[in-house]
Amino acid sequence: MMSISRRTAAAGVTLAAGAMLLTACTSSDGTETTSSSDGSAGGAKVELRVATFPPGADAAAYEAFATQEAQFEDANPDIDVIGVEYEWTGPTFAVQLAGGSLPDVFTVPFTDSKTLLENGQLMDVTDEIDALGYTDSFNPVILDGVTGADGHIYGFPRQAYAMGLHYNRDLFEQAGLDPDDPPATWDEVREAAKAITEATGKAGYAQMAINNTGGWQLTAQTVSRGGRTQVDDGDGTYTSTINNAGTKATLEFLHDLRWVDDSFGYKVDLDWGTINQEFAAGNVGMFTSGSDVYTALVRDFGMEAGDYGLTVMPLEGEDPGTLGGGDIAVVSPTVDDATKAAAIKWIDWYYMQKLMNEDAAVADAQALADAGQAVGTPVLPVLSRELYEESQTWIADYVNVPVDQMAPFTDRIWDQTPVGEPKGKTQEIYALLDPLVQAVLTDENADIDALLTQADADAQALLDQ
Repeated sequence: MMSISRRTAAAGVTLAAGAMLLTACTSSDGTETTSSSDGSAGGAKVELRVATFPPGADAAAYEAFATQEAQFEDANPDIDVIGVEYEWTGPTFAVQLAGGSLPDVFTVPFTDSKTLLENGQLMDVTDEIDALGYTDSFNPVILDGVTGADGHIYGFPRQAYAMGLHYNRDLFEQAGLDPDDPPATWDEVREAAKAITEATGKAGYAQMAINNTGGWQLTAQTVSRGGRTQVDDGDGTYTSTINNAGTKATLEFLHDLRWVDDSFGYKVDLDWGTINQEFAAGNVGMFTSGSDVYTALVRDFGMEAGDYGLTVMPLEGEDPGTLGGGDIAVVSPTVDDATKAAAIKWIDWYYMQKLMNEDAAVADAQALADAGQAVGTPVLPVLSRELYEESQTWIADYVNVPVDQMAPFTDRIWDQTPVGEPKGKTQEIYALLDPLVQAVLTDENADIDALLTQADADAQALLDQ
């Protein structure tokens, strides 16, 4: 962890291993600050602990954050912001919540938000969002991800993504493939993967398979083939539909890459972080993940920008779509009213204003660009498409990502139907699906039909709990 900002915590705090909240401390300028458990009594500053980046982020990321932190504190002198290293770790969330080591403001994936809502582990921010005038501005599909059964809103959708096919342009060229004309069908993906492996010896294609990411990507590719792994019954219950043609086709596709074409490579235990690492190092030709991963690939994993390519997910079947997701900015449910008010100011300033205010968007883009951070990575708008496209004109002078290399995605994504992630027991069922992916990658004779039948029954049992 690097301590670059005035108040960025240097203790290497993460969600999985954090420091306890302080009761009082002295800031770098000698001003007494009050903890998030005491609020701002007697005119003292409110100390606000906010999530920054995962462990391992480079110095430039923290330089950009330091600039933004200073700007916020200049506009809000009664708030003392402390940046905290942060990475969402779902299995340890309850422990960290009970132990008091959560930042006051942090982010949560859409897929986890429903579970946290059901458990009463997120702060209600309905009144604050209404007061800011944002309620009617959000994309309704995205807002649903932070709305509880009581109709209240429990977070600010801050970014969204659609699934995409990421590819290494250099490996494409070495294999005699045109990087400006990436695969448009799953059959073409298979052909390209085989060509890459034969020409370079590298894995032509790779897939996440562990830590719930195998189930996540199996679901994404099921959707792209016209299948669905779950049906919302509309009455608070869900029906598992894992045993469908799209999921079966995806597992058969992975099996054939691994055992027929020998184009999958030997690493069958990758998750989000390790597949990014392998891809950034030039060891993988293609993989599927969220469209917003470019920033992490370049900033955190050292990928050469010129090697990166992005296109839309291939679609086939009768009702194909593109799985979408994202994350929300939330307030810890343990903070007091003064800290909650400060947290809302920070979320609005740091996350929301740049989406809808030209001056804020330009200031944010300039701070990121000046620190060498990515500006212009493809995302899905959490607000309207019109406002998103207008915001891109505001920051055009600061865009520093290879937009031409992402054109196969940005030119076509609006023609694809977005599909939200399954709502019922999302992460538990993703975990349940991991072994299916692992099975076809490690056992040439895996019985796919039997695997699907058992997974469907196991998933329904979870949903019926």
